[in-house]
Amino acid sequence: MKYGVCTWIFGEEPLAETAARLAAQGYDGVELLGDLQHYEAKAVRRTLAQHGLAVLSITPLDYDLAHPDTAVRAQAVDYYQRLLDFAVAVGCPIVSGHGAVGRVRPIATQAEEYDLLVHGLKLLARRAQALGLTIALECLNRYESHLLNTAAQALQCLADVGSPAVGVLLDAYHMNIEEADPAAAIRAAGQHLALFHVADSNRQAVGRGHTDFAGLLRALRAISYDGSIIVECTAAGPDPFTPVKGPNWREEVACYTAESLRQLEFCLQAV
Repeated sequence: MKYGVCTWIFGEEPLAETAARLAAQGYDGVELLGDLQHYEAKAVRRTLAQHGLAVLSITPLDYDLAHPDTAVRAQAVDYYQRLLDFAVAVGCPIVSGHGAVGRVRPIATQAEEYDLLVHGLKLLARRAQALGLTIALECLNRYESHLLNTAAQALQCLADVGSPAVGVLLDAYHMNIEEADPAAAIRAAGQHLALFHVADSNRQAVGRGHTDFAGLLRALRAISYDGSIIVECTAAGPDPFTPVKGPNWREEVACYTAESLRQLEFCLQAV
């Protein structure tokens, strides 16, 4: 398994600064925020190569594949198609996808919007398969999205999309809220688990909450998971939709990423 950090948690910090810090802490790569206006593929590859890092995955901006408005959905499909092309350009194998972050109820009906999500994913899955990429469907908690909250829901979505180019992204923080048994959710995802995110139960560093990471890593080993583990913790403070918190928030997050890697390696040795 490789370890990475989602660049979103450092806000608008230049990628070179983030890369230098993460390389010094011992990480293998990053999960890059999919801001296509901010990042240029050649510059990304050059910057990360200078620090011995790779783009392990890409997390999208907030586009809505399930919106009942045709124009909104078309914008989302166009964005994700460009994101897939960008992933190829930076040498990234996995693009994550999810419902609109912060939209916690349907505008139409739940069933109608789920069907719209499946339809959009079918279109994108064909493109991803042709490019040799995987789309990882992220399960978000109910306070951030109304569509896919649990591993069981994501697995049903995979079945409905019916493409080998689509997998599941589970996140320890979101599972702490939604799953009765997070380790069992990992085992249920099995070979479909394409990516794994970590933050503790309070979304701080691994080891600062009550999540049983030894149990989660034991479950990852049980399914022979050999993908990436991406740290996505945030500093303490209000508003889960931004990493920018109170004074010195970025320094706090930098401490969290260092702590998280040490704790993950310790737990992995223990199991």
